[in-house]
Amino acid sequence: MIDLPVISEEKKERKPEWLRVKLPVGKEYAHVRSLVDKHKLHTICESGNCPNMGECWGAGTATFMILGNICTRSCSFCAVATGRPLAVDLEEPERVATSVQLMNVKHCVITSVDRDDLKDGGSIIWAETIKAIREKSPLTTLETLLPDFKGQWDNLARVLEEAPEVVSHNLETVRRLTKEVRIQAKYDRSLECLKHISEAGLRTKSGIMLGLGETEDEVLESMDDLLNNGVHILTLGQYLQPTRKHHSVIEYIHPDQFAKYKEIGMQKGFRVVESGPMVRSSYHAEKHLFEF
Repeated sequence: MIDLPVISEEKKERKPEWLRVKLPVGKEYAHVRSLVDKHKLHTICESGNCPNMGECWGAGTATFMILGNICTRSCSFCAVATGRPLAVDLEEPERVATSVQLMNVKHCVITSVDRDDLKDGGSIIWAETIKAIREKSPLTTLETLLPDFKGQWDNLARVLEEAPEVVSHNLETVRRLTKEVRIQAKYDRSLECLKHISEAGLRTKSGIMLGLGETEDEVLESMDDLLNNGVHILTLGQYLQPTRKHHSVIEYIHPDQFAKYKEIGMQKGFRVVESGPMVRSSYHAEKHLFEF
């Protein structure tokens, strides 16, 4: 049994200085902000209060979530509601594409809830959304942050056939903590998902949250697992507890440790490693197209 660091309730309440968020600023951010408000557009950047929203919007990057806002899974780290999702909205692809066009998004990141209730896992809406964005905004590049489709690889293939510029599936945590943190997910199934993406000849990306109780050796083991399954791009960021009902923050990882992980990751063979307390899945997403 591994001894995990213990942090008192008092200490957990006080976030370190390096987790302070700067308010979004800049002309590009203000322009996108006005469009979002005027046209009532929906982005995960905004609804998730992402700390990097100003920086990403200023760079022309935005993240949209499709297939509703109710997930069929109940991961202990995630604030998305769990339950029985609403019926699929067949007009959603067109609506998302219009949002991308109105916002003049240069690099669009699409993600979704898990839809284990659907035979196709939502893959048809996924594919149609990519097609609609490319029709309305042919110069916009795309990154898709995909679910594991419950191991139904024909559904994954339907999305991969549309060849997004970057395809991501997050491992989220180390092997030992997967059952606790991602209750309905499987560590090896995620690796298999990533292998399918890589074997399709696409830029393959994954992310891990830190501070859930993992050890350095476990993080390095996960890096090796990702590399062995064809992952090119790795993101490492600090886990922050959405509510008291979610998994506790066991440790706030120091920026120096994130820098160390970045150096090790590059030495191991990743082409890109984004590693820092405020890094999220889509952080600097637009840059990952050109670092190959």
